[in-house]
Amino acid sequence: MKMPALRAAMLAFCCVAASSALAEDAKKDEPCFESRKGASEVERREVQPGVPNVVCSPKTHAVLWYGDPFDGTVPMGKVPLLEGIAEGQAVVKPRSEKLSILPVCGVACHNGVTPPKLPKDKKPAPIPTMEAMLPDVKDLQHGHGRIWCLDCHHTTQRNKLVDNFGDPVSFDQPQLLCGKCHGDKLRDWRDGIHGKRIGEWASTGKKRWFVCTECHNPHNVQNGDRHRGFAPLQPESPPQLPHGMTDAKYEQRPPVSP
Repeated sequence: MKMPALRAAMLAFCCVAASSALAEDAKKDEPCFESRKGASEVERREVQPGVPNVVCSPKTHAVLWYGDPFDGTVPMGKVPLLEGIAEGQAVVKPRSEKLSILPVCGVACHNGVTPPKLPKDKKPAPIPTMEAMLPDVKDLQHGHGRIWCLDCHHTTQRNKLVDNFGDPVSFDQPQLLCGKCHGDKLRDWRDGIHGKRIGEWASTGKKRWFVCTECHNPHNVQNGDRHRGFAPLQPESPPQLPHGMTDAKYEQRPPVSP
C-alpha cells in the first residue's frame, strides 16, 4: 500500500475509533431512570467512596442495581390498612420536586391570583393553557372520557390532588387518589403483588415502595401496543450464570423439606 493511502486508512480508523468512544461517553451521560422514562430519572453519584448510588443498563438506561436503595427517600406517610407498619419502615422517593410546573400551579400562574377562566367545578371545559403545557391533557387517555382534570386535581389548591372527600392529597402519595377508582390495584399494591419494592428481604424489613405514577403515566394510561397499562420496557439479556455452571436447572428443584 502506498504511503498516502496508508495515511488515509490510518486517519479513517482513528476517526471511527474516536467516534465510537464519543458515542460511548454520550451513552454514559444519558439520564438513568428507575421505572418510567421521563418520570423517574436518577442523578448518578457516589453514596460512599467507590460505591455508586445506581448502576444502569447500557442498553435501556434503566437502573439495574442500587448502592443504597433508601438514598433520597422519606417516610411514606399514612395509608389505610397499613397502619401496622412501623414509622420509617416504608419509605418513598418524593416526586414533587421533580414536577417542573408544580410550583407554578401552587400560585395559579398569575402572581397568586387565580385566572378567571380556570374552572372551579367538575363540569368539563377546555383549558388551553394546560393543554399547551401538558400535551397529554389534550387527548386524555384515562377513564374513556368519563373523568376529567378536577376528578383528580384539587379545585382550588392546584398543586395538590384530591381524595373522595374533597381533601387535598400530596403528589408524593398518589395511591390515595388512584385507589378511589382502582381499589383492587390498591389492595394488591398494599399486599405486595402489584408494583415494585426494594430494600431489606425480611418481611418486616425496611423497604422503599414505588408509588403509582412512578410506573404509570396518569394522563396516558393506555399507552403501548396493547392499548392498556403502560408501554413495556425493552427486555434485558439474562444475567450470567456463576462460574462453572452450564444451565439454571437448579432453579426447578423443589424447596428443601423442613
